[in-house]
Amino acid sequence: MVSPPDLPAPLRAPAAASASVPPPEGAKAEDLPRIVPRRNPGRLLSAAVALLLFAMAVNSVVRNRAFQWEVVGRYFTSAAVLDGLLLTLWLTGVVMVLGFLLGIPLAVMRLSANPVLGTLSWGYVWIFRSTPLLVQLLFWFNIGALYPTLGLGIPFGPQFVTVKTVNLLGPALTAVIGMTLHEAAYAAEVVRGGILSVDAGQTEAAQALGIGKVRALRRIVVPQAMRSIVPTAGNMLIGTLKGTSIVSVLAVHDLLYSAQLVYNQTYQVIPLLMVATLWYIAVTTVLGVGQFYVERHYARGAARALPPTPVQRLAAAGRARLATYRRALRS
Repeated sequence: MVSPPDLPAPLRAPAAASASVPPPEGAKAEDLPRIVPRRNPGRLLSAAVALLLFAMAVNSVVRNRAFQWEVVGRYFTSAAVLDGLLLTLWLTGVVMVLGFLLGIPLAVMRLSANPVLGTLSWGYVWIFRSTPLLVQLLFWFNIGALYPTLGLGIPFGPQFVTVKTVNLLGPALTAVIGMTLHEAAYAAEVVRGGILSVDAGQTEAAQALGIGKVRALRRIVVPQAMRSIVPTAGNMLIGTLKGTSIVSVLAVHDLLYSAQLVYNQTYQVIPLLMVATLWYIAVTTVLGVGQFYVERHYARGAARALPPTPVQRLAAAGRARLATYRRALRS
């Protein structure tokens, strides 16, 4: 066996050799060479330009009198706006809960080995994802033209109870039905994608241990699938919150429609739109914070340590800056 020739001294790995050399005995920490981070002027310059542009944008909005911030402050907590906000929050919560209650069975049907159930679930998702939400709402709002009465009785036989559709479906109920059926199609795909993201070996291991399919799905598959479901479901929740503004076309008194009623009387369009915008931003921010902590909860077991919270990040940054300041004072 031929041994490789000796490499000259410049080609040897000095970093590895020097890294393995221990510091001299009796050396103090302050006597050791101090590591100075590399300066990056390009990063500082880009940050300064970004902050300058951000300050210019904020200044143009704050000092622009066309926004009429005094009007925004006067109507921000008015009774009409708060009533619309409560209806928007109620509609968002009801639609999300009912949408996932309907979407979970649709996802299970799609994943089942029964071709009939799988085809029906696929057809439902295909239809409701292929048509715009506004078209669906207008269709349900005019359902009385197709079905003047609804009845309960024997299939293909006599009906025992009938009710007129005009008296049954009002604007609010129409909005709930239309948005729920629309969100259920997306919720089914979110749940199905989350279940498929779990490794098949988890189910096989549960079956090898004699665990039933339902129990394995509830105790093993679903907790792991939640790591994939929660981020998408959080985005759906925020999208549904903003999507409720479309029900204003049905004269449902949500946040946007309440703002429209006010500016139709006062002709202060921009301030009232800013009121609705600020409320949407505030609620979305709260939902985003909640989504972060829910994701952090279901991240347990996926990593050795949970991701730090914003408070923990600020505390760690403060401690690092304090340590740097103390070292600068000692030097």
